[in-house]
Amino acid sequence: MRLEIKDLHVKYGNVGVLHGVNLTVEEGEIVTILGANGAGKSTTLMSISGLVKPSSGKIIFGGEDITKLKSHKIVERGVAQSPEGRRVFGTLTVDENLLLGGFTNFDANHKAKTREWIYHLFPILKERATQLAGTLSGGEQQMLAIARALMARPKILLLDEPSLGLAPILVKTIFETIREINETGVTVVLVEQNARAALKLAHRGYVLEVGKIVLEDSAETLLANPKVQNAYLGGG
Repeated sequence: MRLEIKDLHVKYGNVGVLHGVNLTVEEGEIVTILGANGAGKSTTLMSISGLVKPSSGKIIFGGEDITKLKSHKIVERGVAQSPEGRRVFGTLTVDENLLLGGFTNFDANHKAKTREWIYHLFPILKERATQLAGTLSGGEQQMLAIARALMARPKILLLDEPSLGLAPILVKTIFETIREINETGVTVVLVEQNARAALKLAHRGYVLEVGKIVLEDSAETLLANPKVQNAYLGGG
């Protein structure tokens, strides 16, 4: 299902954060949104998932205008988000976190199959199933945050800074898993500070600067773009 963002404006109080963002994600793609801190990347994701309401513009998913829908209704339509900072429920077990992620799925058999698939994707979570989420390592918590979002069996997965604060070897594992998730047919929108890793993973990318899209191209072309290299890739 196709995602379209049309002329999206978002304000926090009187302060404009997004200024007419236009963005398209085709079914089956991995699209990354790059930009400095404060550019509006997380706000874009939160607008898609209904956590932030735009002042104007439209968000169309699968041909339906979802701009004014409540967050849980957007999850029911097939949009799930793994938030920045993981935000797992620390006093609940890994398994309980996953069950909460599947709150829109009322089919017990389907939910069990989804959990089985997730434990195949993240074997370490299966080992930690009865462990409190707050006692997991940072990398394990990030895996759990992604896994929890996947429990809703989304058509499109929104990932906000999945590599933040992780050791390089764990970043590699997380990105390999994101590719694997995408290969099962899940569309991915990725906000990521690690621009090089994001562009190597993605099909296409957008560059957001102070709430406006300033560049849009294939990931390969963006990787080779001198402006992108200097701003986000440490000069190449």
